Amino acid sequence: MKWKGRRQSDNVEDRRGMSSGGKTVVGGGIIGIIILLINVFGGENAQMLTPVLEQMNQGQSAPTEQRDLTAKELEEQAFVETVLADNEDVWTKIFNENNLNYKKPNIVLFIGGVETGCGNATSDSGPFYCPADQKVYMDLAFFEELKTRFGAKGGDFATAYVIAHEIGHHVQTLLGTSSKMRQLQQGKSKAEANKLSVALELQADFYAGVWTHYNQKMNDILEDGDLEEALSAAHAVGDDAIQSKMQGHIVPESFTHGTSEQRKYWFMKGYKTGDIKQGNTFDEIR
Repeated sequence: MKWKGRRQSDNVEDRRGMSSGGKTVVGGGIIGIIILLINVFGGENAQMLTPVLEQMNQGQSAPTEQRDLTAKELEEQAFVETVLADNEDVWTKIFNENNLNYKKPNIVLFIGGVETGCGNATSDSGPFYCPADQKVYMDLAFFEELKTRFGAKGGDFATAYVIAHEIGHHVQTLLGTSSKMRQLQQGKSKAEANKLSVALELQADFYAGVWTHYNQKMNDILEDGDLEEALSAAHAVGDDAIQSKMQGHIVPESFTHGTSEQRKYWFMKGYKTGDIKQGNTFDEIR
């Protein structure tokens, strides 16, 4: 991905130089949480994670220590700041075109554990968006886990896709889609509620594709292999791929994020059309 030399957002909180601060969540690593919830980068499902995190949150407070970020961490920070700036520019443009105002979210980078408006969390939960404070939380170690344990190709555009997916959940919060989905889930069976969750997640993938479409036109960001990196990440975090890998069989009614093919389809639909109006996944799940 071509990203250097462009505007960087001021809305990234890099807490990686802070350690041992606040409470931490006792957990068994990303695999343990995935087995429990069959959930990778939580998006709006941070709402689902909150009660689990609260139950597990039995850590102890400790004094905060600070250190200087390494050269690699500073490079990662600059990349995230640039990708977030690109998201800000694209979604401000789209919202303005539809006579709406775009409120910019923050991204919080952390290592190990973090306090959020949705409760305390660790890197076990993967990147997620918290609607309570309208922030995206990411431990960048997740992307190595995504590559080594789940077979994604990796690469900077895989990271950009995940960021854009989480910003897609912010867009859903601003448009009221998320709150409407939660209302529709009330009184539904677990399987029916899960279908609505899948629709929300696939729409966030669609919005990530729309962002890619606009950003390519505005900044010519794509290099050879970038789309393949995004599609590989989307495939790796499909519910069917995760369940097959982690438990050896697939339970479709328990899906919360969509299959690998669905995630790839909706990302590419967003990328090819660039039309936010074509992302009604609630009526058109493929």
